[in-house]
Amino acid sequence: MLLTLVERLARFMAILGGLVLTALIALTCVSVLGRGLNTFGHSELLKSASDSLANALIATGVGPVAGDFELVEAGISFTIFAFLPICQLKRGHATVDVFANSFPRGLNRVLDVVWEVLLSALILLITWRLFVGMEDKMRYNETTFLLQFPVWWAYALSFAAALVASVVAVYCAAARVLEYFTGKRFTPDAEGGVH
Repeated sequence: MLLTLVERLARFMAILGGLVLTALIALTCVSVLGRGLNTFGHSELLKSASDSLANALIATGVGPVAGDFELVEAGISFTIFAFLPICQLKRGHATVDVFANSFPRGLNRVLDVVWEVLLSALILLITWRLFVGMEDKMRYNETTFLLQFPVWWAYALSFAAALVASVVAVYCAAARVLEYFTGKRFTPDAEGGVH
């Protein structure tokens, strides 16, 4: 029951992160296309071929999306934290097991629990520091350079996603400890990339 709730929450965040990432990709494509058309409108090639066509293209106002990099920067930070819960739940983090394959099974089980608890503690630490950073940005009323939107908005979105990641991380850490002591499964099968 609890696993189903945690899994739904993690999937919801992954879908939301995917939608935001798709929007950011579209924004970047539109901006690059606009920048390219603007450059082409100002090019000597088009001006020599048809000055009126070049002027017409420039007159449309086509160009890069203003503040595109500010929006991408804010959105990407959110998507990273939005994908973290499903990655944590499914054990999707890449691992390098150079020596672990030669360790006894019992030692590997202990290492799995230790790393899960440490990673969960790290996620909690990052979430806390995001909150502190958000408070600082709110206090100093810092805004972005071009769009002039408050920087704390990006921190707030990332903090909300990191908060969900923290909930999932705490569940995963507790579940791994319980799995170690009881032998029962409380988490879905691992899908991580072992290298």
